[in-house]
Amino acid sequence: MNTRTRVLIAVTGVLTLAAAAVIYVGVAGARNQDTASAGTSGAVTLEGGRLLFRSTADADRGHVSSVAAADPGGARAVSTVSCARVYAAGGTGICLRPETGLTTYQLAVLDSKLTVTQEIPLVGLPNRARVSADGKRLAWTVFVTGDSYNGGRFSTRAGTLDLTTDSVEGTLEDFAVTVDGKPYKAADFNFWGVTFTRQPNRFFATMSTGSHRYLVEGDSQARTVKTLRDNVECPSLSPDETRIAYKSAIDGDPAKGWRVSVLDLASGTVTPLAETRAVDDQPAWLDDHTVAYALPRSQGHSDVWAVSADGSGTPRLLIPEAESPAALP
Repeated sequence: MNTRTRVLIAVTGVLTLAAAAVIYVGVAGARNQDTASAGTSGAVTLEGGRLLFRSTADADRGHVSSVAAADPGGARAVSTVSCARVYAAGGTGICLRPETGLTTYQLAVLDSKLTVTQEIPLVGLPNRARVSADGKRLAWTVFVTGDSYNGGRFSTRAGTLDLTTDSVEGTLEDFAVTVDGKPYKAADFNFWGVTFTRQPNRFFATMSTGSHRYLVEGDSQARTVKTLRDNVECPSLSPDETRIAYKSAIDGDPAKGWRVSVLDLASGTVTPLAETRAVDDQPAWLDDHTVAYALPRSQGHSDVWAVSADGSGTPRLLIPEAESPAALP
């Protein structure tokens, strides 16, 4: 059974999302039509020394772009590839985008020249995307509707693709869960914000159940996850794999917004970063000392900011009119 068939089986229930998807695709489609001529084929690659991002500028909204890491405010290269969410590492890119003319979505695997090498259908509104440091594993998060426990509101689905084995997990909800060291089952599991380690099967993610939003450690081969800490969302593992940058709900209440923080995995020490504005994003490490994230400025427009990972200094504007940042070492 090929990858596309397996994913089609895993993502049954597309009709439950149709109403929400029509709205999103309508907006995304209009934006893509407005910027169809923006970008240059071959202008962007996944070669090192650049910062990759999704442009939010009116002239090239949604297009995968890049700037020199040494001069992030300088001239940008703009490609012809459009995505709702983008990320890259190890010479591989992930692009979450609407399928042309349909009310569904797809994951497009990109090579170092941004050529699409594989397309996988998705059910849900694109939200988060990650690639392992070696470029062999990809992860995504989408919003979905129709879960009976959630009263028709949006829930999340997180999936993974292993390019070395062509193995797909359409959802992590089927994994065996351990909470505080004990087996745990519930109808309201939600997963999002996967981040990979260098170990082939190991990852971190957020899992919600009840009023908790846990940092979990997962094993894709054993199909297990275990909780590590509460009130951790959208984790991002540092390049040296010693810390996790994440957003934490202020006073434990997402309605109050989120604070970007860094967790030291060995000591358990949490360091709130100097950014005090509410950040609803999965942070991205630029290097072992700097964390980047997107902040919306107005409808359809965002900027990428950066802040020191040790809690010092002040936030600085890194890339205007941008979101979904990824450092290309």
